[in-house]
Amino acid sequence: MWIELYEKLTNSEKEEFRRMLSSLLSHTYLVRDIYDTKENLMKVNPEYRFVERNYELFVEYLGFGGWSLQKDSNYGVIALANVYEYNRVRLDRNTTLILYTLRLIFEEEREKITLRNEILTTVAQTVHKMITLGLTKKKPSDKDLTEAFRQLDNYHVIQKISGSWEDAESKLLILPSILFIVTNERISKLSEMYETKDDAAETAFSESEETEAAAMAEEVLRGEDSPV
Repeated sequence: MWIELYEKLTNSEKEEFRRMLSSLLSHTYLVRDIYDTKENLMKVNPEYRFVERNYELFVEYLGFGGWSLQKDSNYGVIALANVYEYNRVRLDRNTTLILYTLRLIFEEEREKITLRNEILTTVAQTVHKMITLGLTKKKPSDKDLTEAFRQLDNYHVIQKISGSWEDAESKLLILPSILFIVTNERISKLSEMYETKDDAAETAFSESEETEAAAMAEEVLRGEDSPV
């Protein structure tokens, strides 16, 4: 039982356990390797290590509340999912398209880099890729970019390295948690959707297309998928 494991913790560890429970419920994903902006280097996330050390306790405790925890040691990601499919997060169209674009960048760049699970990109590169793919004809507004990037940052899908979200040269890391949100199967479906659109109306999304695209993202935030 979880209570037996909990009682073995020190008082400071019990406090950290409570804090990390709140963090997981708030952010959904926990990533092992993060960028330390003060030291300008990648470091192991101590929060990840704490949950990893007490993984059985977290799994058992969260299980009573209808939550499941997945740990992928290869990618260094711990993901929270609701077994009853409650507490889903619905992404708007703009955020969905940015998420889709970041996933494509991640896949393309990962083929070139084999030693790391994180991919470095910029706001400008992300916007340029969206335009190249025909997902938009012009740069989204600063407000839309900021809201989308902040939401993805909150769920530990990306991490800002420098600058502001609306700054074209701002650097950001695409974290491997993106593999849990947009699997290979879903990215293939999204690719087919946009590739088969009429060229004459490539930015005119029908209501059904927009709903389907948003639903794909909504389904996997706190869903049950594993990365492929």
